[in-house]
Amino acid sequence: MVNAVADIGLIGLAVMGQNLILNMNDNGFVVCAYNRTVSKVDSFLQNEAKGTNVVGAHSIEELCAKLKRPRKVMILVKAGSAVDSFIDQLLPFLEKGDIIIDGGNSHFPDTIRRCAALEKTGVLYVGSGVSGGEEGARTGPSLMPGGNPAAWPAIKPIFQAIAAKAPDGAPCCDWVGESGSGHYVKMVHNGIEYGDMQLICEVYHIMHVGLGLSSDAIADVFEEWNKGELDSYLIEITRDILRFKDTKGKPLVESIRDTAGQKGTGKWTGIDSLDRGIPVTLIGEAVYARCLSALKDERVRASKILSGPPKRKFTGDLKLFLDQLGQALYASKIVSYAQGFMLMRQAASDLNWHMNYAGIALMWRGGCIIRSAFLGKIREAYDNNQKLENLLFDSFFQEATEKAQDAWRSVVSQAVLMGIPTPALSTALNFYDGLRHEMLPANLLQAQRDYFGAHTYELLADPGKHVHTNWTGRGGNVSASNYDA
Repeated sequence: MVNAVADIGLIGLAVMGQNLILNMNDNGFVVCAYNRTVSKVDSFLQNEAKGTNVVGAHSIEELCAKLKRPRKVMILVKAGSAVDSFIDQLLPFLEKGDIIIDGGNSHFPDTIRRCAALEKTGVLYVGSGVSGGEEGARTGPSLMPGGNPAAWPAIKPIFQAIAAKAPDGAPCCDWVGESGSGHYVKMVHNGIEYGDMQLICEVYHIMHVGLGLSSDAIADVFEEWNKGELDSYLIEITRDILRFKDTKGKPLVESIRDTAGQKGTGKWTGIDSLDRGIPVTLIGEAVYARCLSALKDERVRASKILSGPPKRKFTGDLKLFLDQLGQALYASKIVSYAQGFMLMRQAASDLNWHMNYAGIALMWRGGCIIRSAFLGKIREAYDNNQKLENLLFDSFFQEATEKAQDAWRSVVSQAVLMGIPTPALSTALNFYDGLRHEMLPANLLQAQRDYFGAHTYELLADPGKHVHTNWTGRGGNVSASNYDA
């Protein structure tokens, strides 16, 4: 007879899994560790987990037998078929009310499917975003759990204990919502991360190429920005990266090949935004910027063929322009988050999720890659108005973007004149301008569609009624079927 001694089980002993187990142990929870290659269990217990209360299992059956009821099992394996395989292996040894938690980077449609399938068995399913990398897993990650709400009371004490803590002491973990919402929020988090990184890279490019500043001088700028409204993890590590020297004493960053990789979560966010008709333009441009960077050989050839503006040495007020650059970065960052929350609101509406937007902002205040000081302002915005239509409509963010507007426009203009690409900074400003225009030229676009394809249009005086015009006198009065793409 195996004694049920563990508060939670964890499957998957890669770096993230091991560090989460040690984090749970530090917070007073007994964890049972299991890995498909069982020799890793013994190695972990004899090394990293030596002297802890962590116990091991050499089979799924033993793992489940060592868990206190309701049994709680967290899976941290590669997204896809491996998750389904472990769920199938667990089910024979679980009972109604037990809980399976997927802490990997699963695509949210898979989590929706699994949550619905397991609900029929009585087993509660949770898909939880985990952000912060291996350091976060060990010392306090941002956790974004969503799925069957009945599971939350049982996992809440563990999750909130191991999560990072915001500056005010609040745990960076709260219940997100139903079904696949936890993994959806993690997907959007990663998309915003793409946008934040691209924005930082663009202002670095402007300073390095346009202003001719050294890496150390640029690091000083980032250090100064990190003391104010741009205070964030990504600004902080960018400063450190720019100051890091190779064995020859030169900035290492300048020796790194300018081709960026990606794991797909930013692409997922962009595709989902297109499916939902939400203009998450900044994340889209960040993904495309990585795609363009990957065309290194083609860009090398293009650099010898395509001309740009003549190179000129910057002769303006450097201190003023650097201040404008910081303001442009801040305003663009606000737009990125506004777009991300627009997308989450639409998904919640489409999928009937009751998402906790203030809680999401709180979850991102610590532990995760996009943690920054201004997330507290996002939380305040949604605490003040849970039905806030757009983050830019909140008085704080409306005033912040208005204050930065002149600097924002100046930076984008200067970059264009310098011939330096700023896809993320530019699209953020374009989105802002598009949103603030009561009238956009889509009236002409609708007329064009009706002209060549009889797709109809609506009149300002009678929205909802679709009209077709015989523009040439040669066409008929029959219109095409109407649809939304």
